[in-house]
Amino acid sequence: MPNNPSELKASGLKATLPRLKILDIFQNAKVRHLSAEDVYKMLLADNLDVGLATVYRVLTQFEQAGILQRNHFETGKAVFELNEGSHHDHLVCLDCGKVEEFFDEEIEKRQESIAKQYGFEIADHALALYGHCKACQKTAKK
Repeated sequence: MPNNPSELKASGLKATLPRLKILDIFQNAKVRHLSAEDVYKMLLADNLDVGLATVYRVLTQFEQAGILQRNHFETGKAVFELNEGSHHDHLVCLDCGKVEEFFDEEIEKRQESIAKQYGFEIADHALALYGHCKACQKTAKK
């Protein structure tokens, strides 16, 4: 995973200020799943004059270079996360859009078993469970 200008260049991308700053945001954000709008707001908060179109372009370039992964959850907007090479699944809040990652060996084994039962060989998969996070459940009960 690139984390400096020379490594970014090795990915086939010039180390421009917007690219470096966006990469820094993903590497240091407390939240792992960010939309283009989230990144744009963070850049504005840092007084960096980068347009939303540039943010979309950089995110797409990072995705194509394998730096980021794009997820399309049913919350209606794409979110991006660093591609760290390890598989995980997601829990998605239908109210606030919060995304939590998890990995469960039993679920993975069960999916393999089901695929084998139907004569499939899994090449890739994505599992997202949709519901309501604790914070939103508390808000709804008030």
